[in-house]
Amino acid sequence: MRETTMVRGRVQLRPVRPAGWWFDALLLAGFAALTLALAEGLLDDLDLAVSEWAFAHDPAPLYWAARVFNVLGQGGWLLMPVSGALALAVGWRRHSVRPLLLVAGAFVLTTLTIGPLKLWTDRAAPSATVKDPFLSPEEAVEIFNRLPAGAYSMSYPSGHVANAIVWYGVIAVLLTALTAGRLPSVTYRLVRFAPPAILLVTTTYLNFHWLTDGLAALLLGVVLDRVLHRVPWDDLPLPGAPRAWDRPFISTP
Repeated sequence: MRETTMVRGRVQLRPVRPAGWWFDALLLAGFAALTLALAEGLLDDLDLAVSEWAFAHDPAPLYWAARVFNVLGQGGWLLMPVSGALALAVGWRRHSVRPLLLVAGAFVLTTLTIGPLKLWTDRAAPSATVKDPFLSPEEAVEIFNRLPAGAYSMSYPSGHVANAIVWYGVIAVLLTALTAGRLPSVTYRLVRFAPPAILLVTTTYLNFHWLTDGLAALLLGVVLDRVLHRVPWDDLPLPGAPRAWDRPFISTP
């Protein structure tokens, strides 16, 4: 981890790679372009073909293996509790409340972006056609649809994939802090990159999401992850916090 520096009393953003906001803008442009293409129906055939293939190739062993691995993306009862527990462990070891700020920041950021986008884009999941025999795949695949809100409006982008990018990024930071920077690089990369890749495959294979739901979530999730990693958590002012618990946790071994 590279340290964040204070210049003339101002908090400096932590570096990300590739540096600069141009990459974030590129990712957001890709997300916007993908959403526009879906609004025009340009990728519906691709999504329908992938979904049809997944429905036709779901033997029990593969199906249940995918269900097990898909648990990696459960935010409410897995990712957030694990992140919270790690933050408490790091905070106790470092005598710092700052790890909890990272977890709180991830929660606020994902809540204010992923959920509202799902509601705005109004897209049904491919599995909705199984639950509702009167819903055709051609209706379900439409974005900005005119179907009743709720079950038919929560598919785009994939929350499992986007959450995995953000929360496993948080978990990797906390594990690095907990091990005082001695976390093997292979383990760090495995924690960071394996779960999102697994969830992109499993959510599509299980027909929980269209393929483009997962691709959009990759673009959005990386942006959110970069925002979190830019925040100088070690240097944020904490008015009123006890000095004994206002210590850095990322840049201090």
